[in-house]
Amino acid sequence: MTLIMEYSTSARPDHCVIEVYDADAYEGDAEAWDRAETEVVAGNGYHLYLRTLQPDLRVEVAIRVWDTPQDPPEGVEGWIGISLESETSELVVNQLTSGPVGMTRLPRPGVYAGHAWWTGRQAAADYYDQNIRGGSRQLDTVEDVRRVLELSPVVERYTLDLWFLRESAPEDEEA
Repeated sequence: MTLIMEYSTSARPDHCVIEVYDADAYEGDAEAWDRAETEVVAGNGYHLYLRTLQPDLRVEVAIRVWDTPQDPPEGVEGWIGISLESETSELVVNQLTSGPVGMTRLPRPGVYAGHAWWTGRQAAADYYDQNIRGGSRQLDTVEDVRRVLELSPVVERYTLDLWFLRESAPEDEEA
């Protein structure tokens, strides 16, 4: 059980979503987007959608690649099995309207199996509801809102634990 690489960044969940995808996978997937509402993390093989319960607090996203399959850690809020194919070996972490917040290179191109797990999801939503939506504080300016968002004592984290499964299947070429 050796950790081969690890990358992390923070992102703002525009429309309660953060995307992780192969650098050449530009098109989204409405079905996977919808599944993320109930599954928290869902994808179509090239795209993953990470669904938060709040739209503004920054979240931490980590991508880890292991040399062998891993068990999900104990004590997490939730987890789900995933697969992700990267023909370029470059993964992009994206905020929908603000654009990419980071990119990392996988050890090699191919299909990766794994699981996504998260912590702080509900606590971040509760903080957001109590301090922004619920109006327990009077927020008169954009600076007031920004300050409340930045002072959040909760860190919402999503971790993708991946391990190499196989090479990508060659594309069929039409004659």
